[in-house]
Amino acid sequence: MKTIFTILALASFSVHAADYFDETKARTLFAFDNESIPHTQNLKLEMRQPERHPANPVLRRGEPGSPDAHGVQFYGSVIRDQGKYRMWYVAFDDAGKSAVASERWRAAYAESVDGVTWVKPDLGLVEFGGSKKNNLVDVGGAWGFVNLKVIKDESDPDASRRYKMTTHVYFRHKTRLGTLLPFVSADGLTWRPVKEVKPVKGELRKQDLLVPGFHLEPACGLYQWDGQYFLTAQNAMPHTHHYQGRVVRLHRSADFENWSATSTLAFVRTPQHEYLGAGRSREGEQNHEGIAVWNRGNVLLGIYGRWHGAAEWKDVTVDLGFVLSNDGHNFREPKHEWTFLERGKDGSWDQGGILQGQGFENIGEQTFVYYGAWDPRGTGGAEVKRGGVGIAALPRDRFADLRVDTSGEGPGDYQMPKVKAELITDSFEVKSPRFFINADCLGEEAALRVEVLDHLERPVPGYSAIVRQSGFQTPVEFKSETKLPDRVRLRIVFEGAKRTDTRLSAIYVR
Repeated sequence: MKTIFTILALASFSVHAADYFDETKARTLFAFDNESIPHTQNLKLEMRQPERHPANPVLRRGEPGSPDAHGVQFYGSVIRDQGKYRMWYVAFDDAGKSAVASERWRAAYAESVDGVTWVKPDLGLVEFGGSKKNNLVDVGGAWGFVNLKVIKDESDPDASRRYKMTTHVYFRHKTRLGTLLPFVSADGLTWRPVKEVKPVKGELRKQDLLVPGFHLEPACGLYQWDGQYFLTAQNAMPHTHHYQGRVVRLHRSADFENWSATSTLAFVRTPQHEYLGAGRSREGEQNHEGIAVWNRGNVLLGIYGRWHGAAEWKDVTVDLGFVLSNDGHNFREPKHEWTFLERGKDGSWDQGGILQGQGFENIGEQTFVYYGAWDPRGTGGAEVKRGGVGIAALPRDRFADLRVDTSGEGPGDYQMPKVKAELITDSFEVKSPRFFINADCLGEEAALRVEVLDHLERPVPGYSAIVRQSGFQTPVEFKSETKLPDRVRLRIVFEGAKRTDTRLSAIYVR
């Protein structure tokens, strides 16, 4: 079977593809979203796993003596901004254990014109090793960051707060505990904390905490939803129940400065409902480092760490899983306990464990999911260098497909003759909409009939069309220009002698 790199050609990574509209500005009904597409008949869902980009890792560790000589940790972010792709990540220097540990973890920056070839610009902002010739961003002091996430908030009227960043820093109690510290910036390069606080050996003072003083590993994901800011975090404390190990919690804020003391239990894997008992927090199947989020407007897509625990660090490994949310609070898996991306094989740059950064981009005919590497098996021993940033790629927005399921057809007491394979979406509000289909394997003998229904599922006269052309954004052309009701649904029927070939990945409403 040909890989997507063969099918689409490596040259497409230089982004000479057709122009596509920005799907994050549209309503997207993904094939795997059973709330947006709740009604189906004779259809099955097939998830897709991405492929590693041949240039991986696309961002590597620096030369000895550089800020990221020891580690490029993609507990970070990628966003498309100012005509380029911008990346923030955590850099580890190679000073060794003689230095203050927290101060070795710094916020660094890279940029790219194509999403594949990255450069580390000399920003001239922060002195390191006696020189400002490096790619470190200015965070107003020697803060030690373990994790950071960046968004650009176009809705903020204050230009000095246009870029927002949540970070995982430490504070001292009886030991070193993780906590949240948010930052704002006008340009994404020079940052200041949202409150007047200063670092003490890279850490936050206990009296300056913004969230309750227990161990929290925040900045796993950052997004805006329904007028509030949300961050996803990892925590192993009980919620309304004792869950095994690390679960996903949400904290929220209306102004990015004052954060909730209460939290939301956002995602728990099924095996975590069996609590193994105190002192065994490393063992069992768990979530690792919350959920990195792609905000698609009407739905959130997320990547989480599939922690495969053990009694000893040498036996712990991490893969990546896939989740979604329609309400901004509760995340679920479209396929139960499914692995989106497996850790690399021993000997590879991403062996042992991989990390979910918040980096999702549709570039040309591909969807890039950026990820990092951390092999947990070396924890507790000699320091192990951390790998870099890689790309896992899919055809554009094709995370999964709805396909015709013929298993119910044929002879037998409980089987039916050939019946329709169709779906009906949930209803949604529209004003002068246009509809587009992301589908493959269409043609003269494999088509999609698209009909517009009102909220009560009655056909709207004149709004029926046939789509026979494959594509990532194929328009649905209706002949009628009659005004549509305020709330509509879509009905899509799989038709033709080769209808079992059809793959429907997404529906867009603009």
